[in-house]
Amino acid sequence: MKRVMFVASTGGHLSELLTLESVMKTYEYSLITENTKANKTLKKKYKNVGYLLFGTKDHKLTYPFKLFINCFISLYYYFKYHPDYIVTTGAHTAGPICSIGRIFGSKVIYIESFANITTKTITGRLFYKFHIANLFIVQWPSMKKLYPKATYGGRCF
Repeated sequence: MKRVMFVASTGGHLSELLTLESVMKTYEYSLITENTKANKTLKKKYKNVGYLLFGTKDHKLTYPFKLFINCFISLYYYFKYHPDYIVTTGAHTAGPICSIGRIFGSKVIYIESFANITTKTITGRLFYKFHIANLFIVQWPSMKKLYPKATYGGRCF
């Protein structure tokens, strides 16, 4: 059975990712998100849940340190679960683990946020520009103008 890792930051990105629950449960899966009080309950519903440090780019002093530490935590989870595929809706928590996966041969599937209809997200911009994702999916036809090589997949949210 294929091993699939689902990765998303807390909040809307995670909510979007969890709409793929029916797909998730057809694979040997792991779920990686941020360590918040609200996300602690995920371990009751899903197996193989891992947590990264919660941080936002709004906290300019602590964010770089948390991102650095999350790179090492991501490395740990990658080798613990060794996924064949990584599916993500972003945002910043996805960068390190998807980059690690790409280096070590996992296929990366990035789904651009449903909330963006006419503008690129920072994560989407980076994943597209640096070819981190093997498959780049947009949820709006209008986003094909911004990401011409993307696949229009319809909405998952």
